[in-house]
Amino acid sequence: MPTAKARPAAASLKQLGTTTALPSTPAEALLERIPDPHPDKRYLARFAVPEFTTLCPITGQPDFAHLVIDYVPGRWLVESKSLKLYLGAFRNHGAFHEDCTLSIAGRLEILLKPRWLRIAGYWYPRGGIPIDVFWQTGAPPRGVWIPDTGVAPYRGRG
Repeated sequence: MPTAKARPAAASLKQLGTTTALPSTPAEALLERIPDPHPDKRYLARFAVPEFTTLCPITGQPDFAHLVIDYVPGRWLVESKSLKLYLGAFRNHGAFHEDCTLSIAGRLEILLKPRWLRIAGYWYPRGGIPIDVFWQTGAPPRGVWIPDTGVAPYRGRG
């Protein structure tokens, strides 16, 4: 049963609890946020996205990544359905690995204004070369446990 505290935040959401089509592009996606019910605490929230898909902007071939998005909330949390729809919008979007990874980080940073944010993009090999892209807003806040991303570096077949 949702708490009374959660109801007002959910009332302002446009996608949660409704049938929502996948946005055509990441720019068209509506990323939503809700107030952090614990703004006085410092903690890490993590989204692991093991099946992220986008397209090569030159060849149109699919590219795949395992993304790990970590953030220490300030006043806001990202609403997870809107994040799933936003990330799904990359499926038919052409962009290089670095651009996808940093665009996601930038959009979340603007939306959430977190105390700290990092994204790790572990891209599967293209042309035999895996590309990993990492970015963070700065040093993590003191006293927050920041676990390893848990994604092994690419080792090929052995």
